[in-house]
Amino acid sequence: LLLLAATAGRAGDARQEEAVRALARRLLGPRAAAVSLSVDPALAAGGPDTYRLWSPPGAAVAVAVTGSSGVAAAAGLYRYLRDFCGCHLSWSGAQLRLPDPLPRLQTEIRAAAPGRYRYYQNVCAQSYSFAWWDWARWEREIDWMALSGINLAPAFAGQEAVWQRVYRNLGLNQSEIDKYFTGPAFLAWNRMGNLRRWAGPLPPTWHLKQLYLQYRIVERMRSLGMTTVLPAFAGHVPQGILRVFPRVNATRLGHWSHFDCTYSCIYLLDPEDPMFQVIGTLFLKELIKEFGTDHVYSADTFNEMTPLSSDPAYLSRVSNAVFSSMMGADPKALWLMQGWLFQHQPDFWQPAQVRALLHGVPLGRMIVLDLFAESKPVYQWTESFYGQPFIWCMLHNFGGNHGLFGTVEAINHGPFAARRFPNSTMVGTGLVPEGIEQNDMVYELMNELGWRREPLDLPSWVTRYAERRYGAPNAAAASAWRLLLRSVYNCTGVCVNHNRSPMVRRPSLHMDTELWYNASDVYEAWRLLLSAGAELGSSPTFLYDLVDVTRQAAQQLVNDYYLSIRQAFQSHALPELLTAGGVLVYDLLPELDSLLSSHSLFLLGRWLENARAMATSDREAEQYELNARNQVTLWGPSGNILDYANKQLGGLVLDYYTVRWSLFVSVLVESLNSGRPFHQDQFNQAVFQVERGFIYNKKRYPAVPAGDTMEISRKLFLKYYP
Repeated sequence: LLLLAATAGRAGDARQEEAVRALARRLLGPRAAAVSLSVDPALAAGGPDTYRLWSPPGAAVAVAVTGSSGVAAAAGLYRYLRDFCGCHLSWSGAQLRLPDPLPRLQTEIRAAAPGRYRYYQNVCAQSYSFAWWDWARWEREIDWMALSGINLAPAFAGQEAVWQRVYRNLGLNQSEIDKYFTGPAFLAWNRMGNLRRWAGPLPPTWHLKQLYLQYRIVERMRSLGMTTVLPAFAGHVPQGILRVFPRVNATRLGHWSHFDCTYSCIYLLDPEDPMFQVIGTLFLKELIKEFGTDHVYSADTFNEMTPLSSDPAYLSRVSNAVFSSMMGADPKALWLMQGWLFQHQPDFWQPAQVRALLHGVPLGRMIVLDLFAESKPVYQWTESFYGQPFIWCMLHNFGGNHGLFGTVEAINHGPFAARRFPNSTMVGTGLVPEGIEQNDMVYELMNELGWRREPLDLPSWVTRYAERRYGAPNAAAASAWRLLLRSVYNCTGVCVNHNRSPMVRRPSLHMDTELWYNASDVYEAWRLLLSAGAELGSSPTFLYDLVDVTRQAAQQLVNDYYLSIRQAFQSHALPELLTAGGVLVYDLLPELDSLLSSHSLFLLGRWLENARAMATSDREAEQYELNARNQVTLWGPSGNILDYANKQLGGLVLDYYTVRWSLFVSVLVESLNSGRPFHQDQFNQAVFQVERGFIYNKKRYPAVPAGDTMEISRKLFLKYYP
């Protein structure tokens, strides 16, 4: 663990100080002058990040913030803004109405983080959320990360450009490389050895733009005192390697998920083949030459892939080979590994196999992300990862789906229990959603818990949260949030936040409509938020939440109409089937689409136009748009991971989900009329044409909202509130 203390290869104090002051100016404009920000590493005395807040005598500066790093100073600044100025910052908007003058502190406040790391980002989010980001969007995210106290995060952009250089140097030709890389929306799974070729190839301009982005990302993250995590070689290679080195020992892995070998079955180099070290070290040296390093590297050899052998000796050799190739380029290397595989395939990863993989690396030279610790913690059954340091992570979201969800009790107690675990090797907390820009409250809570030593009183916390988020106290809004806290946000047991509601799934007669909460709590929260609209309607974050809660209520209503449709069909009641189906297809779903279309963060057009904006030609724009459309629908050429990354967006609800439901209702009506039974497989073939048709419909969707959010929500409420 001593090595962990040495990982912070940080920017100088003056550079960090300037970076955090620039952040304050971006956030607060001229008002930043009333806040003094400084960086003093001595504050932490060699321990975890620490900040100190106080009000110096004299009127020029209202508050002084000193942090042991740029990140610690930024976290201290946000603490002041949050707890003393009633401000709030999130993905969906900022509420920064500062009191005038700024409040002074009566006593000094000092806080030290309970663990060394606050980690953020999931490898999948690189594709589900960040795929089309430009520098302006990255800058906002890195600001949010710093204010949230995040000090460890991946910087993965541009790695394909470096890989391409390495492959060309090894003798591969361009067509062999093009057959390996996926398109931009699927790179996360190419990097983990799951997928190749699909939706590719990558144009040369993609590599240039990503390199440019990566330079800025690593520079900004490091200037704030964050430790960047760079990608390393996990053992996966393009088929072209076998042509250039015919005697290399490589084995083809099995197919991944529902993809056959056309797009999966990637080659894995044998860990004892000399080329493993050659390629791994070559790549990392090239990467370090390009971007510098903070000595932490990420590699996942067996993400959702079964290893070729369960022999512990083999598994140790694999992890030792991966780590050795890191060491060949950087003797100070530390391996950061996702612990997802252990809970994803528990039958394979028995204690002996887990121990072997972890002990192939010297203790303290690996950090494991206990990726789904809020629901399926691995540290508990592996004796705290058999001595390797780990980070307690909240996964929370799969596929970047919309849907109100949280496990607030689990995250309010889990990290503290993990620290108290016998011989615990926990070194921090992490946020690792597969997709972001959803459920802001859960992430604000988790970020705050990363700095705490004991759980929070959640009902009083969420009451203050509502007040800060909207910039004014409001009894109805606070009541709405307390209802949401006890219902949608309090899933207990093993909870998987993957939106399986009928609305966003391919229709059938066997759909899951079960909820983990009381639906009436969401309907009542909807009523309460609408009643607060007169007072809070000018708040952007309020309007976002009104859309989100109305959307959740509509999702519940779709369940009810689906059950009526199914019941009517099974009872051969044609009039009832026509009524329920008609309301769903011709009113409820179109109304929901117009609600979503009234808010900029719920627009399909925003996702698609961001994809097109990355292009430098019409041909690239078309390719990127098809990538973006496919990811949120079919996820593969033939619906291989259908609707895994479902989103509720204006345009998508009307032209994809509604069209599917319309076909389903028509086929059921036809079945009752003709007396012929309904066949799901025949319906699947027909509906696949509809799904595919959406991807290729060439329609340009607006990236600017239209309509009055409050009015549309009220109209839906008057029609549908149960």
